[in-house]
Amino acid sequence: MSTDIVARPLDYSRVFTQAIDRLHAEGRYRVFIDILRNKGAFPNARCFAGHNGPKPITVWCSNDYLAMGQHPKVIAAMEEALHDVGAGSGGTRNIGGNTHYHVDLEHELADLHGKEAALLFTSGYVSNEATLHTLAKVLPGCIIYSDELNHASMIAGIRNSGCEKRVFRHNDVAHLESLLAADDPAVPKLIAFESVYSMEGDIAPIAAICDLADKYNALTYLDEVHAVGMYGARGGGISEREGVAHRLTIIEGTLGKAFGVMGGYIAADRTIVDVIRSYAPGFIFTTSLSPVLVAGVLASVRHLKASSVEREGQQAAAATLKAMLRDAGLPVMAGETHIVPVMVGDPVKAKKISDILLAEYGVYVQPINYPTVPRGTERLRFTPGPAHDEGMMRDLTRALVEIWGRLELRAAA
Repeated sequence: MSTDIVARPLDYSRVFTQAIDRLHAEGRYRVFIDILRNKGAFPNARCFAGHNGPKPITVWCSNDYLAMGQHPKVIAAMEEALHDVGAGSGGTRNIGGNTHYHVDLEHELADLHGKEAALLFTSGYVSNEATLHTLAKVLPGCIIYSDELNHASMIAGIRNSGCEKRVFRHNDVAHLESLLAADDPAVPKLIAFESVYSMEGDIAPIAAICDLADKYNALTYLDEVHAVGMYGARGGGISEREGVAHRLTIIEGTLGKAFGVMGGYIAADRTIVDVIRSYAPGFIFTTSLSPVLVAGVLASVRHLKASSVEREGQQAAAATLKAMLRDAGLPVMAGETHIVPVMVGDPVKAKKISDILLAEYGVYVQPINYPTVPRGTERLRFTPGPAHDEGMMRDLTRALVEIWGRLELRAAA
């Protein structure tokens, strides 16, 4: 008689269900809202979730910071491209996707940052992951020094490269220098950081980090995704505003936030761009952006190089909202950028506030929970744009004050 123990087959469904249940228990299960934006009337939109037909709402958390996704020039350029060349790109850039729109946009982006060349990717996530991954692979023994609050895409690129990593405290130049000084001077080094940290609303000391890069012979990689289009005389970001773009080895940006469409890119000298173009799997094997999208971005970049009206309107709106919320005793986090974060400190309560705002006040703002921010620092992140008027801001402030009182939340210190 056999005494072999027959193992029970693994219940895959139970494993997956438990994974989702954990998110619910921790209060950080993500719900994607079902909406349509109203063309030409942003931030007005229609919500379809839980309603008999669409309900009018006001969007307060879009990364289309300047509403360029609604701009007549952008829409017209996309329509023209659609009727000129069709919808898709035809494949990877190597096979059939290197349309003239891509070439023109890369020239515009290189010019925007004062660099020799630029390279388009399908998203900002891909541009970060592919570039950092490839750089570290090409530089034998490379060590990457990463700000502790860097984007998940930067962290993924560094991790996937397999290189050594040093994490420095957020915007802490002294700590960064101590890490640089402790490593072999002959080893290749790359400092990776952001200009605007979107969950904190603060800005990196770019010039000071460049000074360290010069001192310790390190390359620099600056993620400007929350700053391109938003700062600088032509929308080149914080590095343009502070006159330090020429000191940075690589500048990375997105085309899906202030420029209002989709995509990501890097700008650098011609040889570095050629290395990424030639070695990065995330670029080589990905179908390129549709020429329709690229045409829209091209119109957006060209417009924002010449116009500061949108930037000025957005900065004024952010300053007004911060003042209103602060005067109402709400816990607005300190910051010097267009981001307006309000601290909650609890994932369940952050989700509850978001739900009440949408259901009762027609206000859409997503709660920001772990892993986007550390546990215990959950928040609401408002991104007022040039089209958010003072009436909308007063309505939002009154709603938040009422909900804060209803839920007995802590007011500002």
